[in-house]
Amino acid sequence: MMSGTPAVVEQVDQPIAGADGLRDALASRSTTFGDIVNTLDSLAVQIGTIRVSAWDLTVILIVLALVISVAWAVSKLAHRLLVKATRLDMTQRLLIEKMLSLMIWGIAILVGIDVLGIDLTALTVFSGAFGLAIGFGLQKTFGNLIAGIILLMDKSIKPGDVIAITDQAGNSTFGQIRRIGIRAVSLTTRDQKEYLIPNENLMVTQVENWSYSSKNVRIQVPVGVSYNADITKAEELMLQAAGSVKRILKAPPPTAWLESYGDSSVNFIIHCWITDPEEGIGNVRSEVLKTLWHLFQEHGIEIPFPQRDINLRTNDTMREFIEVMRERNAREDDQRP
Repeated sequence: MMSGTPAVVEQVDQPIAGADGLRDALASRSTTFGDIVNTLDSLAVQIGTIRVSAWDLTVILIVLALVISVAWAVSKLAHRLLVKATRLDMTQRLLIEKMLSLMIWGIAILVGIDVLGIDLTALTVFSGAFGLAIGFGLQKTFGNLIAGIILLMDKSIKPGDVIAITDQAGNSTFGQIRRIGIRAVSLTTRDQKEYLIPNENLMVTQVENWSYSSKNVRIQVPVGVSYNADITKAEELMLQAAGSVKRILKAPPPTAWLESYGDSSVNFIIHCWITDPEEGIGNVRSEVLKTLWHLFQEHGIEIPFPQRDINLRTNDTMREFIEVMRERNAREDDQRP
């Protein structure tokens, strides 16, 4: 008689306990479903003490699809409710919407982990390197997310603002903010080009906000007239041209300043105000200058061309050249009939 020894059964850690519970529930209710589940469960890969089967992956995909669908639906519902909240301005609605989105998706991730019954301690082999990689990969993403929330909290930049920002190469971009997203701000220019500027850039670079505290913007229109012109009459025509443009405000009224005496003209600057910079400023300058052109033509005000005085120094070579030209002209005159 052989003495019996207790058999040692190796305990295999199951990182997805929820899949086992769902497998047992289906097997107890239907033999057909039980056979299918057992077949999928038999297709497994063993990595150390971790066993992952095709059934586990199927359950993960189903739970992820459900969790993402529910989180997306709840986020959309929250957005619709916030749109109807007329007591909140656009910036406050965006800030609350972003905070709710973060909370909804955070809860969705925790619920998904709880439903799957994932044993996170079984994944410690990969958690260190994986977490480090995720940290480096999402560093800029989280930085832009926090920067976007800060921009919305202090209301320094909000949708609808007209801003000008300069990049590292010195190129200036002017346009209206359409949307502040998780990663970037959408800036649309007058020619309908849309720039996606990272939120962090708006935090660390100088931004010229034309509508931060007031949408009133002063436009400068340079004009030059001849030295022979009546500058008093020219100034009156400048103010008349600026006052005829519909977008220019009557109060404060347009003004014309004599800026300098240039090489070829007396230089003025017309100062005028608008309250809708999102409609552009180049078209306002164009309207003023076109109207002023016709007014100058009607009243004889000259817009001069560039003028230069040339002084020639006399020397022996120059005098010889002049004598030769005189003799040549004299011979040509004698030969004429």
